[in-house]
Amino acid sequence: MKYQNEGFSPETVANLRKELEETGKSFKIVPSEDNSDEFVNFYFIGKYDGKQVVYDAALYTLRLHYQSELYELAEHEAAKKFPDYHGISYEEDENGNLKPLKNDEEEVGLFITELIMEMEDEGTVKVQEFVDLDTHHDFGIGLDAALNIESIDDKILDKFVTSFNNDTLKLDDTFYTFESEEEEEDEY
Repeated sequence: MKYQNEGFSPETVANLRKELEETGKSFKIVPSEDNSDEFVNFYFIGKYDGKQVVYDAALYTLRLHYQSELYELAEHEAAKKFPDYHGISYEEDENGNLKPLKNDEEEVGLFITELIMEMEDEGTVKVQEFVDLDTHHDFGIGLDAALNIESIDDKILDKFVTSFNNDTLKLDDTFYTFESEEEEEDEY
């Protein structure tokens, strides 16, 4: 039987289960340069409508989710103020250093930075832990989640998968804001 979504295919689930048994883990990290200690894309097996399926999950720290929301809101405001704005493209020179921005990009960048600082000061954006499912995902069930944790490691991923699959995942419904981490200046 051909499945429209391969993440629902018993063969795909069996192949992932075999891989997970070989590694001794409850999840498989999807290789990506986007993965970091604050964001991880991974697969795990869970149930949906009584059947085992592959979940294509993205787990964020709440701080990263907050920063993304702030930036998205600031970028939206920049697009309203600067009609020709279509994003800032950062380019590197032959040594891997960032090239200076064009004047118009620099103006937009400064506007976005100032707006983010203003929104942080005013507490405009507040975020809370969440889990969102996408049942129309292109592979398996899409799952986006943000947890109020400092960083993401194998232990956190295993705990998340276990509690999600056991239906014991407790989300904190408190709304949070975060302060930007300013780079510390070296004193001479």
